[in-house]
Amino acid sequence: MSSEPPHSPPLRHHDYGMWLVRFTDHVLMVCPKCGGRALVVLHPGLGTPRYSSSLLCRPRRLSCAQCGATADWTAEERGRALVGVVPGGTEDPFFRRPLWLQTRCAGQILWAYNEEHIDALAAFVGARLRVRHASPTLGMFARLPACLKSAAHREEVLAGLGTLRSLASRSGPADRSDAAYERGDRPRHHGSLIFRGGPY
Repeated sequence: MSSEPPHSPPLRHHDYGMWLVRFTDHVLMVCPKCGGRALVVLHPGLGTPRYSSSLLCRPRRLSCAQCGATADWTAEERGRALVGVVPGGTEDPFFRRPLWLQTRCAGQILWAYNEEHIDALAAFVGARLRVRHASPTLGMFARLPACLKSAAHREEVLAGLGTLRSLASRSGPADRSDAAYERGDRPRHHGSLIFRGGPY
C-alpha cells in the first residue's frame, strides 16, 4: 500500500517526448477587451484532430464570459499548406495575447496553457526520478528552464504551480496576475508548413 498522500506526484516520471502543442486545444488567456480571463478553443464543428501536429494550424475561437468578446483565428495559407504557429513563451500562440496562467517563480515566469498543462508539469517537477524515453528535440520537459528542473527549486516550483491552479478558477480583470503582461518572449517563427488533406 502506498504511503504517498492523495494526489501527490509519482516518485518516477517517464518522459516520452510529449509535445507542448498537445495542450493548445484550449488556452486560458487575458481578454484583449476587458483584461479578464478569456478562453481559446478549437473552432466548433471540426471534429477531433487526428494528429497533434494539426493543432498548430486548426482554426480557433476566442470567447470571454466576462465581457462577451469573441474573435476567430485561422492559419495563414500558402498554396495547399497552412503555416503553423510556434508554441512557447508567455503568449497565446494564436491571438498573441498574454496567458492568464502566469506567476513569478524561482527567478522565472512560470506559465501554463490550462489545468492539464499544470498537471503535467507538476508530475514532472514532483518526481524524484525522471526517465527519458525519447529524443528531447521536440519534448517540452527537456526544454524547461534549468531552475524549474532543479531539485533545489522543487518545492518552490510546486508552490508556483499551485498558484496557477488557483488562477485557473478565477476570471475577473481584478484577478489577473501581476505577471500576466506582454514581455516579447514569443519563440522565433520557423515557417513550418502543415499540408492539409481537406478543407478547414
